[in-house]
Amino acid sequence: MKKVIHRADTRGYANHGWLNSHHTFSFANYYDPNRIHFGALRVLNDDVVKGGMGFGAHPHDNMEIVSIVLDGALEHRDNTGKQEVIRKHDVQIMSAGTGVIHSEFNASKTEDVSFLQIWVIPAERNVTPRYDQKTFDPASRENALQVIISPDKSSDALWLHQDAWFSLGKFDAGKTLDIIPKAVGIGSYLFLLSGEIKIADEVLQTRDAIGLSDYDKATIEVIKPAEFLLIDVAMLG
Repeated sequence: MKKVIHRADTRGYANHGWLNSHHTFSFANYYDPNRIHFGALRVLNDDVVKGGMGFGAHPHDNMEIVSIVLDGALEHRDNTGKQEVIRKHDVQIMSAGTGVIHSEFNASKTEDVSFLQIWVIPAERNVTPRYDQKTFDPASRENALQVIISPDKSSDALWLHQDAWFSLGKFDAGKTLDIIPKAVGIGSYLFLLSGEIKIADEVLQTRDAIGLSDYDKATIEVIKPAEFLLIDVAMLG
């Protein structure tokens, strides 16, 4: 088993006044040569945007971009004419492909919006840009893993252009869960949203993360009630 630990207090941090952002991987002005990516997982930003503020129109290409709203509401607009609002329990996927211009603003003038912005390197470049979103029932992740994104276009989850599966879980203290790789060449990255768990002989607390590769099975022991995002992703050779 290979493992990498990313403690919450070792992440990059940027305070722009209207935006507080923690960067798990190198991003913008934060650079760490040892934290460029985990397989095809390239960006995991933990963002809080003040009411009435947001990211103005900016371009992306050849990246799969996922937004998971934790609290509040986020308004999306892009140059295809798409205009949507995503709220808590909503997940958004955007395949930037050949190129897209979009903006993201807090849909509230007064309340903060908290969300995860995640980028995945696609398996295929220059695809046609695409946008989708879906609301997921939080009851389905009580003491279980709820798959919200997969490579399978026919599943109930959203899909993206990469061997990557995103799952959310909310577990009571005392619960245990075994995780195994989805396939050869797939690693697992766990980001703890809240609580305390033990995995691979490591104790993780809120906003800590662990990446596992070349493993057969790992057991998650829930020490304190915990919520987490598990990303199974291609390790890119």
